[in-house]
Amino acid sequence: MMKALGSSRLSRRRFLTASASLGIGTIAAPYVARADDPTLRITGWGGKWGEIMKAEIGPAFESEFKCKLQTDSAFPYLPKLQASSRSAPIYDVLHTNSNEQWAAAEMGLVEPKIDPKLVPNLADVYPYAISDKIVGVSIFTSAIGLGLRTDKGYGNITSWKELWDAKYNGVRGGYVIPVNSLGQAFLMMCGTLFGKGQTDLDAAYAALEKLKPIKIVDFTGAMEKMLLSGEVGLCVIHDSGIYRYDGQNQPTDFVAPSEGVLSLEQVLTITPGSKMKELANAYVNYMLRPEVQKRLAETVWYSPANRQVKLDAKYDAKLLTTPEKVSKLIQVDWKWYNERKDEIDQRVNRIFRA
Repeated sequence: MMKALGSSRLSRRRFLTASASLGIGTIAAPYVARADDPTLRITGWGGKWGEIMKAEIGPAFESEFKCKLQTDSAFPYLPKLQASSRSAPIYDVLHTNSNEQWAAAEMGLVEPKIDPKLVPNLADVYPYAISDKIVGVSIFTSAIGLGLRTDKGYGNITSWKELWDAKYNGVRGGYVIPVNSLGQAFLMMCGTLFGKGQTDLDAAYAALEKLKPIKIVDFTGAMEKMLLSGEVGLCVIHDSGIYRYDGQNQPTDFVAPSEGVLSLEQVLTITPGSKMKELANAYVNYMLRPEVQKRLAETVWYSPANRQVKLDAKYDAKLLTTPEKVSKLIQVDWKWYNERKDEIDQRVNRIFRA
C-alpha cells in the first residue's frame, strides 16, 4: 500500500530505518525490492548528485514507497524518450534542464504542468519554480554568472559587461552555444545587455563577435578545469561550478552580476504515457520535501526551490535562499529559443569560425 502522497515529512522511525538518514547522511541497509514491487523509471545526473541519490535519497524513497527506482544517468535523455513508445515511455519522470523540458513538451513527450493536488509540496515553492517559463516543476536552480580567478589582480567585478573588457582577451571563457544551455542562455542575456531584450538576436550576435578572442568548451566541467588551472581568468559559469570546490583553497570566486543572474533550473516532469502516475507524483513531491532538498543542496550546492528549507550557514550565505536573492534570477524563454535554434546555431557557428 502506497504511503499518503500528501505527507511532507518522514516520521522519526522511517527517517532512521530507511536506507539513509537524510538529515545526517548515515547509510543503513539498502531496501531489497521484491519481484512484484513497482518500478519507477527516472533520469538523473552522475557525479555527486548520482552518488547521494544512489546511497541515500533513492533508497529512502524505495523503502518508504515499497518500490524500485531505475535511474538512467547516461545523458542525453531526450533522444531516448523520443524513440520510445508514447504509450509505454522509457521514463516515468524526466529530470533535465529547462531547454530540453520545453523541447519534450512541444513534442508531447512530457506533461506541461504538475498537478498541485497530487504534489502538495508545490504550495511551498518559490514562484520561479512553476512560472510560465517552466515545464513541470523546478526542484533546484543554479545561478549563471561569472567565474573569476582571484589571484590575477582583476579587481572588483560587478557587471556582465566587464567580460568584454580587453584585458580579458585570451583568458575569457564561454561555451559552444549549439550544445550548451549556459551558452544559449548567455546569448539571450547578450540581447538584454546590448539591445532591446532577450529576443534581440542582432544585438546578441554583435556582442558575441566582440567577445573574441574567447576560449569555448562544450561542457561546464571543462570550464571548471580551465578556471582551476588558470587557463581562463573570467568565464561564464554556474555558481555550483565554483562552490563545489569549497574548502579546497582554490583562488576562484563566483560573481553575481548587478544586472541579475541567469537561472539554470533542475526540472522534473511526468510522461503522459506512464503507467506509474501515482508513484511519479509521489516522487516529485518527495524531491520537494524540505529535508530532501536540504540534503541535496548541501551536497551539490544547488539552490532549493522549497521556501521552507533552512540551510546551514555557509550554504545559506551563498545560495538563493530568500525571496530577495531569488528576485535576482532571470529566466529565459526556452520555447522561443527552441523555435529558432537551427538558425541561431548556424549564425553562431559562423561567428566563432571566423
